[in-house]
Amino acid sequence: MSEFVESLTTELESTFKDEISVYFDINPHDGLLETHDVDESLKEKLKCLVFIPIISRTYCDPKSFAWEHEFKAFIAQASRDQFGLKVKLPNGNVASRVLPVRIHDLDDADMRLFEEVTGGKMRTSDFMFSTTTGVNRPLKADEDHPYDNLNKTYYRDQINKVALAIKEIITALKNESQHTEKASKQDLAVNPASQKKMRTKIIAGSLILLALIIVGLFIVPKLIKPSETLEKSVAVLPFDNLSNEPEQEYFTDGVVEAILDHLYKVGDLKVISRTSTKRYKNTKLSTKEIARELGVSSILEGSVQKIGNNVRITTQLIDAKTDTHLWSEIYDKDISDIFLIQSEVAQNVAMELKAKLTSEEKEQIGRNYTNNTEAYNLYLQGRYFWYRRTKEDLARSVEYFEKAISIDPEYALAYAGLADAYFIQAYWGWLPWDEGTAKSKELSIKALNIDKNLSEAHTVLGAIFNYKEWKWEEARKELQLAVDLNPKYVTAHHYYSELLDILGENDKARSHINLALEIDPFLPVLHALSAGYYYNEGKFKESLGECLALKELDPEYANGSAYWTEFFIYTKQKEDLKAIEALQKALDVDTLHIENANFISDIYGKDGMNGLLKWLIEHEFNKSQPSYLALARRFNMLGEKDKALDCLEKAFENPPPGIARINNNLDYDNLRSEPRFQELIKKMGLSEYHKPD
Repeated sequence: MSEFVESLTTELESTFKDEISVYFDINPHDGLLETHDVDESLKEKLKCLVFIPIISRTYCDPKSFAWEHEFKAFIAQASRDQFGLKVKLPNGNVASRVLPVRIHDLDDADMRLFEEVTGGKMRTSDFMFSTTTGVNRPLKADEDHPYDNLNKTYYRDQINKVALAIKEIITALKNESQHTEKASKQDLAVNPASQKKMRTKIIAGSLILLALIIVGLFIVPKLIKPSETLEKSVAVLPFDNLSNEPEQEYFTDGVVEAILDHLYKVGDLKVISRTSTKRYKNTKLSTKEIARELGVSSILEGSVQKIGNNVRITTQLIDAKTDTHLWSEIYDKDISDIFLIQSEVAQNVAMELKAKLTSEEKEQIGRNYTNNTEAYNLYLQGRYFWYRRTKEDLARSVEYFEKAISIDPEYALAYAGLADAYFIQAYWGWLPWDEGTAKSKELSIKALNIDKNLSEAHTVLGAIFNYKEWKWEEARKELQLAVDLNPKYVTAHHYYSELLDILGENDKARSHINLALEIDPFLPVLHALSAGYYYNEGKFKESLGECLALKELDPEYANGSAYWTEFFIYTKQKEDLKAIEALQKALDVDTLHIENANFISDIYGKDGMNGLLKWLIEHEFNKSQPSYLALARRFNMLGEKDKALDCLEKAFENPPPGIARINNNLDYDNLRSEPRFQELIKKMGLSEYHKPD
């Protein structure tokens, strides 16, 4: 590897007139380490123009430091910077700023993995030597028998090709920067500091990073960086279920959920949500690595064993920096003591982390929503299935919540859980919208009649006022109260941000979605919403960054969200090829499957983007229940305003949950002065809420 870097550096010196900085990761243990903090040492090095991974048989490994923390991190960062991951070369071709150098033949699975992350075909400069079957090794600079190489690749030629490829990319980026400076000359005259800033970016960007790690020793799956680690912060990892019955998993999860619920009450403590920590179940990561990913100073882990009416819970709080135990305890109790155990664990964690507890917080931590262990057990089962969010699991959660209520009719939390289940079923069309929201509202009010300070119930009620009844100020009041009652309740921030986005209060919507992401950094829906909010503000680079994060977290979820957002962005930016690629991926999971992989490209080749939009409209009309909101958006993209308005009016005949989003959707800006559009906005009571300029 050192030989390759030396050869390439020499070649670059004879290729460029300008000085080129080259970073070489010589140590596979630390990830370009220059300080004790790996993340800190990587920050500036990843701000480079070209990244050259040496692709070996072991490089394409999601468990390696190089793959996760350098390769994918560079792709994420380059996708969001001022140049973008792919650049247009002087000859008109498009090239990636990732220039892979391959030193071994790769398995098909590794090729697919690489192409999935980069979003394109693997086009490499090969340094492979092959004579007969069974030989698969790197090409050497001083090859013993160069003419025996079946690949017919010569070391010096390949070095020259890499250097010329780098030159093409940097030349293209310089031209783009000069073009940007020229185009904004008038603005620069008003603000001369901008010109200096642009030159600084170009100079800082003139770096080439060589990530030459063959086997990374760290497992750091991170594209989403949490906020700065706080001293008073904790993540509760999934407890181990030591019961002989796997079906007792719900009880173990419920214990963790209850401890978290108590910890949320401590205002002086940062607590990570369960949905972000569950990914570490059965992980091989160290405590220190998990804490670094989540941005916390301590980790609580433990186990639960339930046999009959007896329960044994072990807990240990670990200081992530020193990997030492701060506190541990073993509880051997009767099941009737479960409430006391959960409260005591939370209080001990808060005390060990020196979090300040107000008298009100102490009272809340010690409070139970029911004293009936059977009802509590049923509630835990209801929440277990509710978290899984499938149609079948939500139906099962309803059964358990109802059983819990039948045993304890004053169990407010069970009513709130049932209201949650009905609302989600209705939102996703698994129950009739009117019927599901009516039941949800009734149950939310019932819960609040029992406990007026229940954040979960205020959250669901606020969502109904927002999505169903269009009572904007009532929704604001309920959701603000939900956040005030429990500032660490992710769903309250989630729903509140959606309301604020609809009302056009972009800064406030951003604030609440960021708070939700701080509590639950790995929850896919939050990144999908964040991408949409950035889109509505015209911040396309930030939106694309969230799309990339979403695809990393949950590729299946991304199909229905991230790829469509990318399609709309690239269409607006006139980047047709990227738009087509995103559309093809979005349609891969559509209800009308496309067997011919080139179908979309063929339509575009024949009729351009307008032809593709017309096909999408026809495609939507062919569905048994077409989305008139989707049709309105596509007609409007074609410039057919009247047809777009026709579809919007048709959508209002049976309004879907998300129809109010048209009030702040960037794609309808050209319709806002139309009387028919204004009438729809007025119909929802949104006339006083205007999209910000």
